[in-house]
Amino acid sequence: MKEIDKLALIDLENGQILGTRSKGKTTFYLPGGKRDPGESDEQALIREIKEELNVDLLTDTIDYLGTFQAQADGKAAGVTVKMTCYTANYDGIPAPTSEIEEIRWLTYLDIDLVSEVDKKIFDFLKEKGMLV
Repeated sequence: MKEIDKLALIDLENGQILGTRSKGKTTFYLPGGKRDPGESDEQALIREIKEELNVDLLTDTIDYLGTFQAQADGKAAGVTVKMTCYTANYDGIPAPTSEIEEIRWLTYLDIDLVSEVDKKIFDFLKEKGMLV
């Protein structure tokens, strides 16, 4: 069984969560991505968020939220994704860059638009009263 190791930023505002959609895709994902060899969680998250949203995470505000696992979208059965999630503040206004075509504030009602692992995160946030 193969596991894809990813990191994600949980950016919540007014009970909504920031989602990203890559060019040519229909599914929304939480901003973030895979680490490069030798990168820590913090280094990878800072780099990925800068690449995708063109904002700078404030390192002293990065806080672990949880780790979630599910079947990986578009991969063979048994290939899972492990998503380690962090909250953080940032400088700048998020804007789609690189492979990102669209960013959107999502609510729990948008759960059918997100990946399987993100659905688990949405459920967790809803249970905690953090997502409307």
